[in-house]
Amino acid sequence: MAHIAVSVSWLGLTLGLLALGITACTTDSPAMTEAAYRAMKVFGDWLVVPIALVSLGTGVVLSLGTRWGLARHHWVWVKFWLTLVTLCLSAFSLRPEINGAVTAGVPDISLVAAPVVSSSAYFFMTAVSVLKPWGLTSRGRKHRAQERKAVDAASARPTI
Repeated sequence: MAHIAVSVSWLGLTLGLLALGITACTTDSPAMTEAAYRAMKVFGDWLVVPIALVSLGTGVVLSLGTRWGLARHHWVWVKFWLTLVTLCLSAFSLRPEINGAVTAGVPDISLVAAPVVSSSAYFFMTAVSVLKPWGLTSRGRKHRAQERKAVDAASARPTI
């Protein structure tokens, strides 16, 4: 439940960044552009990275604590890597871009594009979580075979 709550928070935060980026790019008011970018800076400085880290952490804990495993199913593996990539892009690309926009005070279309891309990634990860496509990884197949051998060995023992 914690993973879902934090992941939904990350998506909501990104949609908020998108709304602010659109506002900054479409307004005729330099003061409104500045205010939108300053609000984005607050989100970027205080919320994006911590929420992304908690989402990554709860996802890893959840995967390791359930039958899905971290590297047993392709869909979990894809979500892990997408989360890691979006976290790094948020920390090392989005935040500096926001800081530059605050300093420049002029509309920056990349601050609309970045939340569109990240929101699309989060919606994709949500769909993958629900649909669970692509089957087992080679590691998952090995793990399943070992489980079957253990069950077969246990059921082959004579009972007294």
